[in-house]
Amino acid sequence: MARYKETEKDQGKMIPIYLDEQLVSGTFEHMLNELIDSQMDLRIFDSKYNNDLTGAKAIEPRILLKIILYCYSLGVISSRKIAKMCESNMIVKALAEDTEPHYTTISNFVSGMEGEIEKVFSEVLLICNEMKLIRGKMFAIDGCRLPSNASKEYSGTKKELTEKYEKIKDVCREIMKKHRENDRIGKEEKEKEKIKLERMKRKAAKILEFQNTHDDRRGASGEIVKSVELFSIAVDPLGYFSNIEKTPYYGII
Repeated sequence: MARYKETEKDQGKMIPIYLDEQLVSGTFEHMLNELIDSQMDLRIFDSKYNNDLTGAKAIEPRILLKIILYCYSLGVISSRKIAKMCESNMIVKALAEDTEPHYTTISNFVSGMEGEIEKVFSEVLLICNEMKLIRGKMFAIDGCRLPSNASKEYSGTKKELTEKYEKIKDVCREIMKKHRENDRIGKEEKEKEKIKLERMKRKAAKILEFQNTHDDRRGASGEIVKSVELFSIAVDPLGYFSNIEKTPYYGII
């Protein structure tokens, strides 16, 4: 019988990582990095910041652009999830140059510079699409797909290229719209969790108050009488029936 070496896929390893080596030549992420860092004119983003003399230093727009667009290619369209990717995904970490922007920084960037971002993304995707660096289901979000490019080199007319660019802009617009919607839903969910936690804290306080201020009562049979008020807290800890009027009552339950 053949014998094979044992493997340990769950074993933690301390491995030296060189971030620039994570961006392999000939890949979408490598070209994205090159285009944003050296080919795209990003000066318009600088005018949006007012911290040249005072205020904290900001994360460079080029870094935010790279991590957001790369995450879009993976179907990650949420500021919280993109921020998490900066902590755990080596390619995103390389594009972010080992920075870890807070999710609110990403969210504010997308919502505050929508037009500028859309233009840069469309230009980057047009180039990468023509170079056949976008494959499979990359950027396929809710039925939106980038226009296919079957030829190895572009040989069409300027009109055809312009039409393709406009289609790419439409896809970028839809993805960014989805991103903002996901952020809004995420914020609402967070508020719901906060309300739920506060409600549970109030219920816990009621239970402790009851414990400290009430003594057990015994009925005619000698059995301990349970409080309906405490029972309602136990069976309805989140207060879903809190709008129902409760009448204090003591009896055997």
